[in-house]
Amino acid sequence: MFRSVKGFTLIEALVVMAVAAVLLAVAIPAWSHARAAANAGSVRAKLAASLLDAVRHSAIAGTEVVVCPSSASGACSGSTNWDAGWIVFADINGSRAPDPNETRLVAENALPSDVHLRTTTGRTRLVFQPNGGNAGSNVTFTLCDSRGPKSATTLVLSNTGNLRPGQPTDAAAWNCVYGR
Repeated sequence: MFRSVKGFTLIEALVVMAVAAVLLAVAIPAWSHARAAANAGSVRAKLAASLLDAVRHSAIAGTEVVVCPSSASGACSGSTNWDAGWIVFADINGSRAPDPNETRLVAENALPSDVHLRTTTGRTRLVFQPNGGNAGSNVTFTLCDSRGPKSATTLVLSNTGNLRPGQPTDAAAWNCVYGR
């Protein structure tokens, strides 16, 4: 008399594990790329909103507004690296530094670890004038993430306060992804 044995054979178990391994090998990088793209998109939206807030407040209040990368102490870092976040404040006294009596419009937290934001060399802060324009020359933000230099993008802010997308140079994209 034959008894029915329930369960899997070793071959069946190995086939199932092999199929699961292939699926994971495909799914994990795709998920991680999607997460990096979503994080970069979120940073881009927050930056655009912060710049719009700066332009709006400078025009309405009739005062200069500064946007700068923040330091651990909550001041302007003086760097072109915006990974630690940024601050936007009304610069009533013209010091280009946030003072206790000045309105802080935005204090953006550090970026996700897989996203980086850099500005053009020499542009460590942006000053918006009451006419809504950006004092100084155009500034280019390079935004990148863990997907590599080919996925990097730029946001170019003109002196008139207009923001447009673009493509970074190979050097700027590489520096954004791998430079510190």
